[in-house]
Amino acid sequence: MLSKSISKNALILGAFAIASTAVVTLTYIATKPAIEHNKQQKLMTTLGQVISENDYDNTLYLDCAQIKEDYLNHASVTKVYRAKSGDKPVAVVLQSTAPDGYSGNIEILSAIYIDGTIAGVRVIEHKETPGLGDKVEIRRSDWITSFDGKRPTSIKDTSWAVKKDGGQFDAFTGATITPRAVINAVKRASLYTQNQHKTLFNQDNLCGVNND
Repeated sequence: MLSKSISKNALILGAFAIASTAVVTLTYIATKPAIEHNKQQKLMTTLGQVISENDYDNTLYLDCAQIKEDYLNHASVTKVYRAKSGDKPVAVVLQSTAPDGYSGNIEILSAIYIDGTIAGVRVIEHKETPGLGDKVEIRRSDWITSFDGKRPTSIKDTSWAVKKDGGQFDAFTGATITPRAVINAVKRASLYTQNQHKTLFNQDNLCGVNND
């Protein structure tokens, strides 16, 4: 009797586990299109914040290349969106990571013209301290716009630092590590663009066919 009861309970538990897994799987399948749509809409919105649509005429989120993370020493880049006017390269938008934030990785989107001049930058994800490091967010302060129109000349360009370190950028009271990390990542992304934009625009498109 005991063995039969154990077997029965095991079967019930097994059936319950299978049913639960099926529900989770079906829910994921049902919601995946909406999740992907929301991600695309968020990406399109952010792209529109970092570079003006007047600068290019292709569908930016449908034209991208991918590069290896070790191309940049301290700001790993995985995906690059390419802005064009006709067939002429205009700018790239890099998704990158500053790994040395106060509370870990800071995910950054930087729009950079092919000469290295910054069109715009946004922090899209971080874990920095609320009220301090979160001032890298555009909704918290306009600090992130201080990159607009600037261009580093080399990795040794000392102006690309917080004012406390002799540079041109403001720091945050009580939170210097966060702006240092973002400045360094954007600087490296700009220098990478200056050196590698021809290679980036020659790569195959990994984001679909431009269907303007």
